[in-house]
Amino acid sequence: MTAEFYRIKRLPPYVFAEVNAMKAKARAAGEDIIDLGMGNPDLPTPPHIVEKLVETVRNPHTHGYSQSRGIPGLRKALAAYYKRRFDVTLDPEKEVIVTLGSKEGLANLAQAITAPGDTILVPNPSYPIHAYGFIIAGATIRHLPMHGIDFMEVLERAVRHSVPKPIALVLNYPSNPTAEVVGLDFYAKVVDFCRKHGVYILSDLAYSEIYFDENNPPPSILEVPGAKDVAIEFTSMSKTYSMAGWRIGFAAGSPDLVAALTRVKSYLDYGAFTPIQVAATAALNGPQDCIVEARKIYKSRRDVLVSGLANAGWTIPVPAATMFAWAPLPPGWEHLGSLEFSKLLLTHAKVAVSPGVGFGEYGDGFVRIAIVENEHRIRQAIRNIKKFLASRDEILGNKKAAS
Repeated sequence: MTAEFYRIKRLPPYVFAEVNAMKAKARAAGEDIIDLGMGNPDLPTPPHIVEKLVETVRNPHTHGYSQSRGIPGLRKALAAYYKRRFDVTLDPEKEVIVTLGSKEGLANLAQAITAPGDTILVPNPSYPIHAYGFIIAGATIRHLPMHGIDFMEVLERAVRHSVPKPIALVLNYPSNPTAEVVGLDFYAKVVDFCRKHGVYILSDLAYSEIYFDENNPPPSILEVPGAKDVAIEFTSMSKTYSMAGWRIGFAAGSPDLVAALTRVKSYLDYGAFTPIQVAATAALNGPQDCIVEARKIYKSRRDVLVSGLANAGWTIPVPAATMFAWAPLPPGWEHLGSLEFSKLLLTHAKVAVSPGVGFGEYGDGFVRIAIVENEHRIRQAIRNIKKFLASRDEILGNKKAAS
C-alpha cells in the first residue's frame, strides 16, 4: 500500500540529501572529504559545562521526568542573560520557556498558532525550519526575497497584498545562511509596523554570540519598547557554547506566544533531561570567556577562508557574524546552479558545502560554506578548490560529454 499523507505531500525532497548521500558514499570508499556543509560546531563544549553535567547525572534523583517548560533555575538564568546582554527584563514564569533547541521551539510554536491556510511571511533564503515548520502546520508561505531589496518596502507590499492577512513574520539575524546582521533601528521599524498591522514576529537569534565586530554585538528585537506585545525570540546553546547535540534552547518574549508554546509542549514532551538543563544553567551563569575564545577562533578561520579563496580566484563577501560564509558561485560556474556546483565541488575537490537552493529559490546562485574545520583543514580545502577552479574547462567539458 502506498500512502500519501497530507503533511508529507507538502514537503519537497530535501535538497541537502543528495549532497549528503554523495558525501557518505565517498567517505565509505575511503575518500578524505572536508566537510564545510553542515553547521555542526567542531569546538568542544567548555569543560566546566561538561563537568556540571557529569556531576548532576550521578545523582539518581535527576533521572526522572523533567519539566516541559524547563526547570526554574534555567529559566531564571536565561532571564539574567537577557538582562546583562541586552538590558531586557524578562519574567521567568511568563516570558521564558526552555525548548529542545530553537528548531523544536519554532516548529511547535508553528503548530500552536497556525490554522490551515494562514499566511506566514518568511525570508528567502532562510533556514529551512522557518518555512517548513509552518508548512507542516498547514500554513501558506509568502516568501520575502532577501537579496538587493528594501526590506520594509517588501514587507509592506506583502502585508497589503496577502489574503488572508499574514499572522506572523519570521526574522533571523544574524542570518543563517546569509550571515547578514541588522541594527536596533531595523527592529524598531519592524516592530512598529507589525504592532500596527497585528502581525506576530518570530525572531531567531541563534547566532547572537558569534559575531566579529566587538563594538557592534547583534541586538535583540526585545530591546525595542513594546516588542513583547508581538514578538517572541528563539535562542540556543548550540552555537554559543558548542552544545549542538545537547538540544537545549529557549523562547522568550510575548507572554501570549510563550503560553501557546507551553500549552502545546505540555502534550508533547517532558522537557530536556534534567542534568542537561542543570549544565545549561551553569553555562549561562558561569564564566563567559569561552564565548570570547570561540569568537576569536571563528574569526581567524573566517579570515583564512576569505583571503584564501580570493587568492584562488573566488571572491566572497566577508561575513560579519555566524559560522558561515554566503558565497556567490564563482565566475564561469553560475549557469550550473548551486546544487550541481556543490556536487562537482564534492566530486573533484573533495569539499562539501551546502547548495544555496536548499535555503530557498532565491539562494540558488550561492553556496553556504561553514567554518567548522580547523585552519589546517580549511587551507587544505582552499588548495583543493583552487585546483578545481583552474580545471574548469576540463571538468565542464567532461560533464557536457557525459550528458
